[in-house]
Amino acid sequence: MSSAGLEWSDLDRQAVDVVRALAMDAVEKAGSGHPGTAMSLAPAAYLLFQKTMRHDPTDSHWVGRDRFVLSCGHSSLTLYIQLYLSGYGLSLEDIKALRTWDSLTPGHPEHGHTLGVETTTGPLGQGIGNAVGMAMAARRERGLYDPDAAPGTSPFDHHIWCVASEGDIEEGISHEVSALAGHQRLGNLTVVFDSNHISIEDDTQIALSEDVVARYRAYGWHTQTVDWTQTGDYVEDVAALHAALEAARAETDRPSFIRLRTIIGWPAPNKQNTGKIHGSALGADEIAATKKILGLDPNESFVVPEAVLEHARGVVARGRAAHAEWDKGYQEWRAAHPERAALLDRLSAKELPIGWTEALPTFEAGGSMATRKASGEVLSALAPVLPELWGGSADLAESNNTTMKGEPSFIPEEFQTKEFPGGPYGRTLHFGIREHGMGSILNGIALHGGTRPYGGTFLVFSDYMRPAVRLAALMKLPVTYVWTHDSIGLGEDGPTHQPVEHLWALRAIPGLDVVRPADANETAAVWRIIMEHNDRPAALALTRQNLPVYAGTADASKVAKGGYVLEDASDGQPKVVIIGTGSEVEIALGARKSLEEQGIPTRVVSMPCVEWFHAQDAAYRQEVLPPNVHARVAVEAGIALGWREFVGDDGVVVSLEHFGASAPYRTLYEQFGLTAERVAAAAKASLAKTGADKGETTGN
Repeated sequence: MSSAGLEWSDLDRQAVDVVRALAMDAVEKAGSGHPGTAMSLAPAAYLLFQKTMRHDPTDSHWVGRDRFVLSCGHSSLTLYIQLYLSGYGLSLEDIKALRTWDSLTPGHPEHGHTLGVETTTGPLGQGIGNAVGMAMAARRERGLYDPDAAPGTSPFDHHIWCVASEGDIEEGISHEVSALAGHQRLGNLTVVFDSNHISIEDDTQIALSEDVVARYRAYGWHTQTVDWTQTGDYVEDVAALHAALEAARAETDRPSFIRLRTIIGWPAPNKQNTGKIHGSALGADEIAATKKILGLDPNESFVVPEAVLEHARGVVARGRAAHAEWDKGYQEWRAAHPERAALLDRLSAKELPIGWTEALPTFEAGGSMATRKASGEVLSALAPVLPELWGGSADLAESNNTTMKGEPSFIPEEFQTKEFPGGPYGRTLHFGIREHGMGSILNGIALHGGTRPYGGTFLVFSDYMRPAVRLAALMKLPVTYVWTHDSIGLGEDGPTHQPVEHLWALRAIPGLDVVRPADANETAAVWRIIMEHNDRPAALALTRQNLPVYAGTADASKVAKGGYVLEDASDGQPKVVIIGTGSEVEIALGARKSLEEQGIPTRVVSMPCVEWFHAQDAAYRQEVLPPNVHARVAVEAGIALGWREFVGDDGVVVSLEHFGASAPYRTLYEQFGLTAERVAAAAKASLAKTGADKGETTGN
């Protein structure tokens, strides 16, 4: 077969059948898995890795490579087998070890665990969002490094390829990210939609009936259909798919969507086109029957003919040649643009520029400022010195203070507005009211290269983002969430917008730093610390209401420890320790004043980040929270949950164990008992529990 430059030999056909056999054998050996999609997608995946994508299996971090995202991560074998055949380092033994302890082939692809896996996928729809983020990042990075090059001539021009299933398309996140991709005119993105009409509940007709291609056309995508069933027989027309992929690559003004109609599990004689082959092993009899159809020995497993492997590994030489040719232009670019090359080197090494912290603002003690506003001041101050930092909000820029002053928007020029001028290489992101999509796009941006993305919304709407936030933590991505309106302190908008359970629900995610600064200077300090971390995401919880600016909160070395002594007991020997976060530090300090006036030495600990505090050694934690001081109070405008660990059996938590209400924030704090007076009373109650409240002699 030869079409438009495609050479498709008998060895290619044999390789595709080997892929199907490996998919069957691996799932059978594991006893669980998803063989059907890997079988029917075998020609498409092989075509992408062997004939379509620009990649170099000997350098999986090549800047100029195309990216491949398997959004339907349950079909992990679709990717693993191509990585094995292409020479990325996976062995046949790794394929045999599918879904077993400590293998390189876990049930779903995991970024950072297996070479060649660009992102962790499994939760459906997330991969499409990651691919959109990668496409946006590619454009932003081209703007940083090579903005003046003609289209298609820059070493930073490459393509993002994504394979998605009906499950990905059904998940709501696919709408959010696909609509934005169309709006952004991401011509460097192609999604191949495996339309096989089968999910776990068998025929998707039970729940899916919309015209998916028309939906993507309405988003502004370039759409094509390749139907391998159109003749009435099943014909895997690889040439037609190849032509569609090349047409997608040539379409640079719109993202491309290719509906590929397949039959899941082809050519299994009894289980093809059923839900049974989607997510379970075929069984020995069905595997044997299928191998007979393919002309393979039904009595052998995991057989890869040497000629087939040698033929497939030919992509290594082709990839290295493409890499070498690309490198000529890349070296010319480096010679012509040494400053931009230095920026690329710094970002690739995940290093910060010397002296960048000098740009951080400081705020005068005694003043007053909302931490969301302080965060906005930090972002604007960092803009000139950290070009890698970029982001925006889910339609809440003014509320979240996420727009760097004077920075253009990242938007096709025809969509810029009077309020937000910009262009395709701009910096300010506008996600629209698409929080979940924003989360997965931020992950894609972070995965693509060295830039540092942030995204904002109200803290209560972190619920919409949680699946993507969890994946950011799982992948250890340096994504920053700017979540404002962090408590009942937002006031009149009422309980639908007032987070109560969110702080501890987010602290429950392993690897996510939840940071709630007490004032403007602590906000600047935590931004510094977050930027110095490049191995995990961070969530800023910021206030709508103004907070006093204190002396002693600007020392980043103290703040970095997660919890530190903000105001010590007057005699240095506290009888009570009060722990506060965010806006409640003010309440803690008010309670301390009252207790000190009553002769009770009291220490106030500001704890902006529980995770950072946990990371300190035992000696430091004991220094801040002396083990011999059992009278303790924690105060936070949310549920108590994890604070018990810090206050102990004799301690008291002043918290909010119910939803909020609509009223001015000061009224809410007073009515719900989040006051200095109540915290002081709680401190006395804790002292009483310890036996320190001895009473007085009353006489006769």
